[in-house]
Amino acid sequence: MNRLIKWIIAMGIVSIVIGLTFLLFTFAPGRGMMGDGSFMGGWNDGGMMHDNGSMGRGNTVDLVASNEPTQPLPIPKRLQPDRVTDEALYYTVRAERGEHRFFNQGVSSETLGYNGSLLGPMIELPTGKTVYIDTINQLDEPTSFHWHGLVIPGEEDGGPHQLIAPGEQKRARLDIDQQPGTLWFHPHPMGATAEQVYLGLAGLLYVTDDMSSSLPNEYGVDDIPLIVQDRLFTDDGQLDYNRQMNIDGTIGDTLIANGAINTTFDVTTKTLRVRLVNGSNARNLDFSLSNGASFTQIATDGGLIDQPVSLETLKLTPSERAEILIDFSDLSLGDELALEADGISFTTFTVRSKIVQNRDWTDAFREAPVANESSEADRRLTLFGVSHMVTIDGKQFDPDRIDINVQQGTTEVWEIYNRDDMMGGMTHPFHIHGVQFRILERDGKPPPDNEHGWKDTVAVAPGERVKIKMTFRESGTFMYHCHILEHEENGMMGQLNVK
Repeated sequence: MNRLIKWIIAMGIVSIVIGLTFLLFTFAPGRGMMGDGSFMGGWNDGGMMHDNGSMGRGNTVDLVASNEPTQPLPIPKRLQPDRVTDEALYYTVRAERGEHRFFNQGVSSETLGYNGSLLGPMIELPTGKTVYIDTINQLDEPTSFHWHGLVIPGEEDGGPHQLIAPGEQKRARLDIDQQPGTLWFHPHPMGATAEQVYLGLAGLLYVTDDMSSSLPNEYGVDDIPLIVQDRLFTDDGQLDYNRQMNIDGTIGDTLIANGAINTTFDVTTKTLRVRLVNGSNARNLDFSLSNGASFTQIATDGGLIDQPVSLETLKLTPSERAEILIDFSDLSLGDELALEADGISFTTFTVRSKIVQNRDWTDAFREAPVANESSEADRRLTLFGVSHMVTIDGKQFDPDRIDINVQQGTTEVWEIYNRDDMMGGMTHPFHIHGVQFRILERDGKPPPDNEHGWKDTVAVAPGERVKIKMTFRESGTFMYHCHILEHEENGMMGQLNVK
């Protein structure tokens, strides 16, 4: 047998071993097994990806309807400032440990929260103002306060480099200069982000302005937030991240809205504005109404879209936000309408009265749509892998390495490519700190109408190439990463330095 034949046989054996090792790693039980089995999937006419609503491979963990007694939807408290001046507002936010009972017959679970035992308040950030937030870590481990979606300098961003030690206090300065929108804040310590979010650390940021708006805007009445998350509970109703964690993205079978299960909300107006936040660690969520009716999307991550879009289904991947309007004018008093995710009802609206708001909300969309004209990419990034093998451009996160350098004030187009693997790949929600961007293309085609607005996170399906365009207004070091939190922790993250 000559050397060439021996080499071919040897390479064949090596290839088989590598393939079997990859399959074994991918489908191994325990933490290496993803809990959903949904991957691939195309886009429908509304721009929504078809899949099972969550991400990954291996055993399927489907959402199930809860038989818990209904309870009023908790509305996060509006945080009152400690002090207000003509130019600035001052707030205090504490990361705390607490307890929360999720189930009527369950026991209390150890949780984390901001200024409370679970989740956090809504913080109003008026555009044109400087907002100072005293952040206090009352946990027994390091954390950080990441202001997700804010266009601020890197030193204020709250990424993994800005850790706050137990008992420590730091002041963040946020100069608010962007259009009104629904943002959020959460921890970002490397190695602990996924667990801290899973146990409850998440709060709301509302960027607001003084302009008169025709949109519903009475907080808690006709304008409500819904932080929607999936969680897996123990038999006695507790959260146990160490036991439930999955290295390819931790998902659960129970939906919670603003920290509660099977919630209800009394509607007293004709039109209700709902601000949706997918606060899950890893699951995609397909939102729809229980009667199959359409709703109107008016905003994406960073503010109003160019023109309102009527949809029957809206998909949000982890960290994406959207604002929708639900019209109750055709329902009678006492009628119920449920908001569903993946076909599972989690919040039921009951019509108690139908006060007609004396304004036409379409007046908010007077400006002409912005043309999302495509152009050549300045940079191309490749997302690839699963579990501990996730990478960006073949590299895993290194806190001592800067991956991309740009000049402050420059505008760039990035092409994000999600390279699929032999098992089909996973959808990755790609997030960039410190900027808002616009989507130019999906596989060479214009994005769907409901993505014509400012974004900070974009879903990239397996095999897909997405072009985005952004201007780097603020200086400093920023993260870009997959917002499947376990992927971020496993190294699917890079560093961008704006000089």
